[in-house]
Amino acid sequence: MAANAQAPDEDLMLAYAAGDMQAFETLYLRHEAGLHRFVRRLLGAPLAAQADEVFQDTWARIIAARATFAPRGAAWRTWAFTIAHNAAMDRLRVGGREVSLEHGFDSGEPLDWLASQLDAQHPSAEDEAYWRAAGRQLVQCLEALPAPQRAAFLLHHEDGATVEELAQRLGLPFETAKSRLRYALQKLRGCMAQYLEPLGSPA
Repeated sequence: MAANAQAPDEDLMLAYAAGDMQAFETLYLRHEAGLHRFVRRLLGAPLAAQADEVFQDTWARIIAARATFAPRGAAWRTWAFTIAHNAAMDRLRVGGREVSLEHGFDSGEPLDWLASQLDAQHPSAEDEAYWRAAGRQLVQCLEALPAPQRAAFLLHHEDGATVEELAQRLGLPFETAKSRLRYALQKLRGCMAQYLEPLGSPA
């Protein structure tokens, strides 16, 4: 396990395909939180109760594809997030009626993104409650996006995908991928701007 800890994801996947279960365990532990968070945010509140099932489906697909995995310039993480995206979109197309009321972000990092995107100054420590509320508002804004735009935003934000990578992963023309991301960012800015306006107001 210690030797696996520093191994690249791609090497771990190839080792797992060759029968090394410890390599798979390392890979799973390394990416469990990120993939689950991505799936949960992509599904949104209406299907949040199904996030665990889609997360498990994602890993089942990864396992099923182990024999055919072959790095071709793309990182394992890119490959895995594409599988997670496809599993989530399959569930969104099917639809569902389960709704979860628990839909907060688990950490402050989305708020760092929000502040930078809106050119807002990060508030002082005593304003932490305000920013937690902003996080809840951001979740609602994300869930209001059409699923294709939400997927583009999350792939870009969660996995750092460029527009070129978005187009490749989603099987879209470059301009279509670019437009989806642009519209998603515009809608998020518009949705959040009124909420964050007091940050720029005089004291």
